[in-house]
Amino acid sequence: MGKPQTRRKDTRERILDVALELFLEHGYDQTSLREIAERLDVTKAALYYHFRTKEDILDALVGSIGEPVDELIAWGRAQPPTLETRRELLRRLNEALEKGAPVFQFLQENQAALRGRTSPETFRNRMRDLAALMTDPDASVLDQIRSVSALFTVYFGTFAVSSMDGTLEEKRAALLQVAREQIDSAHAACAGS
Repeated sequence: MGKPQTRRKDTRERILDVALELFLEHGYDQTSLREIAERLDVTKAALYYHFRTKEDILDALVGSIGEPVDELIAWGRAQPPTLETRRELLRRLNEALEKGAPVFQFLQENQAALRGRTSPETFRNRMRDLAALMTDPDASVLDQIRSVSALFTVYFGTFAVSSMDGTLEEKRAALLQVAREQIDSAHAACAGS
C-alpha cells in the first residue's frame, strides 16, 4: 500500500527537478507547462494531476528551500545563544544552501520575472529570525552588524563569488571561514567588554 504514495512523491520530485532544469536553461517566463510535460514524456493531464499551474511548481520549489531554513531556525531557538551555537548555525546554513543551490540560482537569476509571485515577507521573516539567532542584543551596533554580516556572507556569498576562480567547494569553505571570523570577532568583543 505504501508504493502509490512513494510513486506519487517520486513523480512530483521528477516534475520539480525537470521544471527547475528548464527554468535554469530558458528562464521561468520562457518555460511552459507543455515543455515540462514533454521533457518528462508525460501528458499535460498527468502533469496537472500534481501541479495545476507553473506558480504551483514555483511555490513547491520555494518551499523546498524554505523548510530547511525553518528547521534551522527551530533548532537554533532550542539552543543556548553561545558562540558554538552561532558557528553551528552558520555551518548548517552553508550545508542547506549547498543542497538547495540550484533553486537559489534559479531564484537569483529570475528575480524580475518572479517579482510579485512569491512572498518577500516570508523571506524577510526568515532572515530576521536567523539574524536574531546570530546577534547578541547587548552587543554594540558594530558587533551586531558583524554577526549579521556573517549570516549574509554565507547566505548571499555564493552568488557574489560565482565568477571567481576556484571550485564551488573551495568557495563555500572560504565563505564559511570568513563568516566564522566575523562571528568570532563579534563574540570576542562582547566577551571582552
